Amino acid sequence: MYLTDEAQHYADQHTTPESALLARLNRETHVQLLHARMLSGHAQGRLLSMLSHMVRPRRVLELGTFTGYSALCLAEGLTDDGLLHTVEQNPELESRIRRYVQEAGHEARIQVHIGDARHVLGGLAETWDLVFIDADKINNDTYYELVLPQVRPGGFLLIDNVLWGDKVLPSYSPKPSDKDTHAVRAFNDKVQADDRVENVFLPLRDGLLLVRKR
Repeated sequence: MYLTDEAQHYADQHTTPESALLARLNRETHVQLLHARMLSGHAQGRLLSMLSHMVRPRRVLELGTFTGYSALCLAEGLTDDGLLHTVEQNPELESRIRRYVQEAGHEARIQVHIGDARHVLGGLAETWDLVFIDADKINNDTYYELVLPQVRPGGFLLIDNVLWGDKVLPSYSPKPSDKDTHAVRAFNDKVQADDRVENVFLPLRDGLLLVRKR
């Protein structure tokens, strides 16, 4: 459920501005890449940054880097010895991601992994304070189950696109072949019933699920 252009403009005007570097990455993504709405963008990026500052994570995991905007936002709240691991499946995006990580001065604080997150996660022996899942939606449950045991008690997960263009709403009848919609619906229902966590569904942009591990 995206805001109207007028409402989004008003919200952006009453949200701390993105940095010049993030603004350039935002514009470059929209000008040069298809599916640019996959980028977190100004308002959601500032929310990710604020949540990171609130948690002050030492270890952050991101699944689905895209062009690196959200990783840069999440890195803003890291502790002095903090480290963010971000995983992107598309190798064509790697040079752009690394260029912006370097320009932000975060080469030592952001580790970029290119590959299937299900395989990459097996090589990361970390305890996560904060996790952002924004990868292929059909595997949300797989990523959730792989990551949750590695999240510290009291740690947080954020899962993006949980409104899925309003297709998860009861009034919408997806076709049986619409596997992504069925997967997102089932995932949302699972988290709601999961007594391992507490959760809040935030209707920001395309829906953001905020989860705290008990």
